[in-house]
Amino acid sequence: MSQASRALTCAIPVAAAVLFSGPAIALAETMQFKLLPRYSRATFKSDAPLETFVGNTADTGITASLTVDPAKPQDAKGTVKVDMTQIRTGIEKRDADMRSKQYLDTDVEANKWVTFQVTKVEIAGPLVPGKEMPARVHGVLTVKQKPVERVADAKVTYLKLTPEQVEAQKRFGFASDNIKVKARFGTTFTDHGMQVPQLLFLKVNNEVELETDLVFAKE
Repeated sequence: MSQASRALTCAIPVAAAVLFSGPAIALAETMQFKLLPRYSRATFKSDAPLETFVGNTADTGITASLTVDPAKPQDAKGTVKVDMTQIRTGIEKRDADMRSKQYLDTDVEANKWVTFQVTKVEIAGPLVPGKEMPARVHGVLTVKQKPVERVADAKVTYLKLTPEQVEAQKRFGFASDNIKVKARFGTTFTDHGMQVPQLLFLKVNNEVELETDLVFAKE
């Protein structure tokens, strides 16, 4: 084999490697995601001696944004906002009491929203399409204008759709890139400057458990 032939033979696999690695690198990009409220919800739970009450909100009661590069999810940033005037526990009197001046005081616009601002994400590696990955999401939870740092245990699923699938699902709001985040963390009434609520003559637990199940689509 001539020297020119040997050079050409060596160059072919190198060129092929560059050709096929190019698209993979191009796919690594920071994306903006919007919340799909129809498929998302937020829940809080608190115990009382005689019952456990659960508050739920969904659809227009939640807004959120997410910025993430699937190749580097550790750098993700986002904000989740829950409208506490739309929380429902199944008992109207209890809902009204929670919104009253004594507790959340949602007549004050700044108290209406509970927010969680993502500051850091602990996750093992890049997001893999179709695979649920555990994560720890660090952030600042603000309730009644009182911010506290919290860490949520989360499960993150990244889903990519083919052009044909996007065409079939776009009327539901889905896009080529979609992310589902399920998270759970705790806080307390007193950490946010509120007294522990009392139902009838018994106080509920100071601890409150919060859960979110959020679905995002690429903008």
